Order: sequence, then C-alpha cells, then structure tokens
Amino acid sequence: MGNLGSLKLYNTRTRTVERFVPLRDGEVRMYVCGLTPSAQAHLGHARSFLFFDLLRRLLMYRGYKVTYVQNVTDIDDRSINRARETGEYWYDIVSGYYAEFKTSMRALGVMEFDEEPYATKFIPQIQEMIRELIDGGYAYVVDDGIYYRVSAFPSYGKLSNRNLEELEAGARIEVDEHKEDPLDFALWKFAKPGEPKWEFEPFGAGRPGWHIECSAMARTLLDPQGQGFDIHGGGADLIFPHHENEIAQSEPLMPHPPMANVWLHGGLLNFEGRKMSKSLGNFEPLVDLLARHDPQAVRMTFLTTGYSKVMNFTEESLSASYANLEKLKAAYRRIHGDGPLEPRHDVHASIAESVAAALDDDVNTSAALAALLAFAKDATPADAGAFETALWLLGVVPNASWLEEARAQLPADVLERLHSEFGGEIAFDGASAEEAIGMVIERRSQARAAKDWAASDRLRDALARCGIAIKDSKEGTTWTAAG
Repeated sequence: MGNLGSLKLYNTRTRTVERFVPLRDGEVRMYVCGLTPSAQAHLGHARSFLFFDLLRRLLMYRGYKVTYVQNVTDIDDRSINRARETGEYWYDIVSGYYAEFKTSMRALGVMEFDEEPYATKFIPQIQEMIRELIDGGYAYVVDDGIYYRVSAFPSYGKLSNRNLEELEAGARIEVDEHKEDPLDFALWKFAKPGEPKWEFEPFGAGRPGWHIECSAMARTLLDPQGQGFDIHGGGADLIFPHHENEIAQSEPLMPHPPMANVWLHGGLLNFEGRKMSKSLGNFEPLVDLLARHDPQAVRMTFLTTGYSKVMNFTEESLSASYANLEKLKAAYRRIHGDGPLEPRHDVHASIAESVAAALDDDVNTSAALAALLAFAKDATPADAGAFETALWLLGVVPNASWLEEARAQLPADVLERLHSEFGGEIAFDGASAEEAIGMVIERRSQARAAKDWAASDRLRDALARCGIAIKDSKEGTTWTAAG
C-alpha cells in the first residue's frame, strides 16, 4: 500500500492545493457529474471522464476503498424537444446515445462505475428533497413549477467566487415573470402537453430540474446522514451554475456541511485550436474519432496536459502519442516474450511508485507519463509486475494485440540485419529489435519532414531487406514483419 497521506489536489471550494484527507479512514466516496445523453458524446466529455477514471485508479492503488458514482441525466429539455421534432420516443433517444457513450468509454479503458444512477429512477428521492426545501423556506411554488429561492442561502456564489450583485446583473436578461428573483432556478417543472411526467402530490405532475437530480442522487448513494462526502467532480463548465446550485440545494438540509470536501474540475478542450462547434466544422462525435484512431493513443494524448488546463487536441499530438504507445508496446513484448503475465497491482516496485508519486502532485499526468516512458527503455522481465501496475495506473492496459501483432514474428536475425544495413549511420547500442526499428523509422520521418525523398526511399528499402514492411498514414508510420 502506498502512502495514504501523500496525495495533493486543487480544491475549487477553497481555491488552494491541499493534502487530501478522506472523511472516513481508508475510504473515499466520489461523485462525478455524468453525461446528459441528448446528443452524441464528444472529445470534451472523454477528457473529463478519463481524468476521473485515472484519479480513481490512483486512489485504489494507494489502498483506499473507493465508491465511485457517475450519474446519467436521462431527462432534459433537449431530448424532449428532439422527440417532439422527430416523432421518436424521448427515452429511445437517450438510451441510444448513452449506449454509444458507454461503448466509447470501454474502448478508452474507463472502468465500470460502482453506481450509475439514472435521474428518472430517483424521482421519489428528488421529490422528498424538494419537500424539505419548501418546508425550510428555500423553495416556493408558482404557476409553472417549483423554484429554489437563492436569497435564502447567503453562501450562494462562493464556489464560483462570484457575489450576488454580479450574478444578478447577469441574470436580468433572463427574467422569468413566474420567479421571485432572476437568480432562482427550477427544482420541478410542471408538465406541458405531450411531455413525460411524474406525479408529485399535492403540487402537480412534471419532471425534475437538472440541478436537483444530482443533489438527490449524491445524498442517497453517498451521504444519507448529511455528513458530506469526499470528492465531487465535473468539467470546469459545471462550476456555475450547476455545482453552485447543487451546494445551495444540499447544504441547507445537512447537519454537517459542506456537501463535498473537495471539488475537482477538469479544464476545457479545444480541437485544432478552436472550441468544438458544429458551426465551425470541427465537431466530431467521440465514437467516430475512436473508429479512426487507437483509443489507447487517444487516452495517452490526454495524459500530456494537466487536467485543469485548457487543452488543444490536434492530429499532431495524436501522432506523438502513437509513437509513445509503440515504445510501451515494444517494452511489453521485450518483458513478456512469448506470452502475457497477469497484472499484479499489489506489486509496488520503483516504477509504479514513481508514476504514482507524480500523480500525487495534483494528478501530474505529464510527469507520470514521462517516468513510465523513461523506465520502458530499460525494463527487463524482472520488472513485469511493476511495469503492468504502472500501465494500469495510467489506464493504458495491455490487450491481446500488444503480443499478437505481426511484428512479434520478426526474423530471428533481424537485429543483425539492422546492424548490417544501418550500423554506419545509426547507433543501436543496447537497443532491442523493436527499438532499433523505431530509430530507423524516426530517421526516415526526419527525412520526410525535410522533403528528402531519396533518403526516405533508401531507408524504406533497407528496412524491407531486413524483413520489415512499413506503412505511412495520417496517424503516422507503422511497421510489421514482411513475412
């Protein structure tokens, strides 16, 4: 077991990097705002959920018992509007998009959640929470629904570091004649003709507002006694109003707030230098991108940038991740030879601990990846357990293809052939056959970048004489044994 007290995280609630201390000894309860499947998931969703998956792995490695909850907002205005426009049943829209999302998460190596609550399965708990807020003077009923009274909660705005005057100035453009105040938000929306609805006596049939869903599900699954839970996470775009509103709904009903001890938020994502948008033509559904690219390379790309920073995802960054993935695969083949070993996550040798130590520093994934790649250069069969543990920590988990690719059938004398062909210009000292091939391909990539096509062709032909066939694509250059 690692050092339980070594992890440091940036807490949005306190706006400081703090040593993580669980509320219960040896146990971590964690709630992450999940997908609203009214449209296809995109790369920004993947970045957020990959980060929380990695944090969960780190906590497990450190010996904590982790309860991980990620919800599904399966009722919202957009799915209802689309159903009205297309004639589809609203839940068919939601379930189709969510099934596609889960397929993508599995491809990216995201572990299954301990709890996966659907908002529509928690209607009684949501209604009970609304009743309590009404009884406490924090909510009121009007013609079109039930609203939260923001003025009743003096701490409103603290998570997002905004004061009420600033918030009110921004809200005046969206004045709703039914509300007491522009900042007030819906807890329950009374049903309009043709909309899905649930009975709520004595107030009226309708459906829950977005924010109350998460408050009720988190309370039910993680904190029924109102003592608070450890970590609440989501993207930075959820800080206001969603997470601010969750706090406002939850904490007045708690004997011991805060709702969550640590609030974690992942940074936003740009695609090829711009915010993803269908109107800009740079939006691509996640499932389509994963069909074009190795999901493990996509996961490794996200490791190169700190989780809280704005990240620019490019084809060039993916190309670098393909190269790094090949280095890890080469090390894995060198370590395991003819067959895989079972991962041993209880083995905490130096490399696993070095990766974990980097992650302990506010989940510094770039430093963790650098440590793993440096280790991979010299890893031996004796390092098998630690290497697999380090891979598991980052979620880049070996699969059958790592050992079954055609390159595993290299000619026995391939290294001797490479020395004969390239010994005068490339120093292969101590390199494995796979690493030596990678060095030649890198030299060829440099020639191609310089538009030295003669040198590029010469290197390709020399590799062919060594029994290596190469293939160029927009993802980079790959190789197999020529047969």
